[in-house]
Amino acid sequence: MLNVSDVFSGYGKLQILNGVTITAKPSETTVIVGPNGSGKSTLLKTIAGYTSVYGGHVEVDGQNITGLASHKIAKKGIAYLPQNNNVFTNLTVNENLRLAGYSIETESYKTRLKRVIELFPQLSPYTKSKASNLSGGERQMLAMAIALIRDPDVMLFDEPTANLAPIIATQVLNLISSLAKDTGLTILLAEQNAKRALEIGDTAYLLVGGKVAFSGTTHELLEHKELGKLYLGLLSS
Repeated sequence: MLNVSDVFSGYGKLQILNGVTITAKPSETTVIVGPNGSGKSTLLKTIAGYTSVYGGHVEVDGQNITGLASHKIAKKGIAYLPQNNNVFTNLTVNENLRLAGYSIETESYKTRLKRVIELFPQLSPYTKSKASNLSGGERQMLAMAIALIRDPDVMLFDEPTANLAPIIATQVLNLISSLAKDTGLTILLAEQNAKRALEIGDTAYLLVGGKVAFSGTTHELLEHKELGKLYLGLLSS
């Protein structure tokens, strides 16, 4: 369980989030949507330890992780996947995965490696190829595999479909949803493609101006014609 309670955060003196409260549950995909500049990425970075927190707190399974260094938060079982630069393109797929699991004992690493290749069979033919040779969708799969090697409890996805073709973007979002349901992970997904993200998610939060303007099920937000049209570009039927 991930709880963000009345959090104010930003970068140095630049405050972005203004009293944000959200909850993300295991086995669910919690979707964060909103217009550009609403604070979606800042929320994920705050949880992962990359911003200044001025008030409120972040808890994982009752443990307060507010203000911890990012590497200590990662050790608490939280994996953050940024929009860009989430794989080492000059390394092979195998090398990326091995680097992610450098601190894991050999037998445990082999077990986890087998598991992630089973989850992402598309990567199997490219294990000895450089990540730079992968398509955009395959790189996102590799980024997920890198995170899963560390056996996290929570995964934070920041705009994972950016610059992907629509059909590939849908595949990536479906994979994310499957990860939550099949592995019991708590997934928090910040996504600009609101309609697709809401279609595969469970719980939704709409951020506007660094504040929560809506919280409820993804279906409720999809059906909310006024908010959808005003902030998400969703056309009413």
